[in-house]
Amino acid sequence: MTSNNVRLILIAGGTCSGKTTIARAIGRRITGLKSVILSHDNYYKDLSHLPSEEAARVNFDHPDSIDTELLISDLKAMLRGEAVNVPDYNFATHSRSEGTLCIAGADVIILEGIFALYYPELLALSDLKIFLDSDSDIRLARRMQRDILERGRSVESVLNQYLETVKPSHLAFIEPTKKNADLIIPGDKEFDTVLYMLNGFLRHELSSGKTL
Repeated sequence: MTSNNVRLILIAGGTCSGKTTIARAIGRRITGLKSVILSHDNYYKDLSHLPSEEAARVNFDHPDSIDTELLISDLKAMLRGEAVNVPDYNFATHSRSEGTLCIAGADVIILEGIFALYYPELLALSDLKIFLDSDSDIRLARRMQRDILERGRSVESVLNQYLETVKPSHLAFIEPTKKNADLIIPGDKEFDTVLYMLNGFLRHELSSGKTL
């Protein structure tokens, strides 16, 4: 459990399942409380020391690709109400910089990422755990659009990566974490009904200071 009545919500799910979308929606619905949204994508290990071709071959869909030590350290500091410089990660160069986003005094911290429900250290810190369960075809279509438009990837490279690492890693490391969730949400449907229910629950529990 967290200290100082700061709450940590974890949102996991496969690639492009809608984690960021629902994290932002939850953040907007929590009124009267300061909420902060983090992505564990910011905590990928810095690979700038590797040749670009070698860095591109790293499996970013494996749990070992995340700098969990730094992530856990930053989260613990935030849960104590301290300011943290959240790093920036450049997926084009596979490099991580110090970042400039300084956060302090949050009431609710929302962490989203494919491995949000994987690491035992995160689970132990969390108050509410959510898994988005989306159709694999929809997730692939969304990933192709994102990687081509935002990361300058080719259709061929996206498909090759999906077949070689993304899909196998999802089945091995991400899908099994569904069992750790308190709430499983169909990620390929509208979130309105779920958000309405979740909003009422969060507002009641957080405003009353109860333990989730």
